Amino acid sequence: MSPKSLKRCVWPGDDLLYIAYHDQEWGVPVHDDRLFFEALILDGAQAGLSWITILRKRENYRKAFDQFDVKKVARYDSTKIKELLSNEGIVRNRLKVASAVTNAQAFLKVQKEFGSFDKYIWQFVSYKSIQNRRRSVKDLPTKTKESDAMSKDLKARGFKFVGSTICYAFMQAVGMVNDHTVECFRHAQLSNAS
Repeated sequence: MSPKSLKRCVWPGDDLLYIAYHDQEWGVPVHDDRLFFEALILDGAQAGLSWITILRKRENYRKAFDQFDVKKVARYDSTKIKELLSNEGIVRNRLKVASAVTNAQAFLKVQKEFGSFDKYIWQFVSYKSIQNRRRSVKDLPTKTKESDAMSKDLKARGFKFVGSTICYAFMQAVGMVNDHTVECFRHAQLSNAS
């Protein structure tokens, strides 16, 4: 079966980068702290923008932020932040760039306390992916009680750009929820994942 003939969620449209992201990454349960850190920073960068804008800049972000090595990002100083703000390949928003450093520092504290960010973050869904049965993208919420709880806890730990809507997008991206619509071929494939 060719990729074009597969039934999938409508949001990737005909964009090949978006289709590849949808088919291979979105909703796949993550248990890798580097990938969690990347998703957290990119979802924060997305605030007020479309996800495709960030997805098109993802490789630039990976280069600019040392492949999302959390220990390196946590040590970024004002010189490095100034350098990042002149990088046209990323979203050059001072608050978003500075929040990456703040979030890296908070992320390291969570790892120290829980042993891994993975162990910490999955508690918000009782360590199992929530299996939704959405019929349409119109049925997708922007936030849930789980994302509210995650947002509140992350903020209390010093994280920035982690409002409930950003947290829900993060949960969708890292497979904490399966929000592929029921007719999408990925819904069934991911229905038993966690």
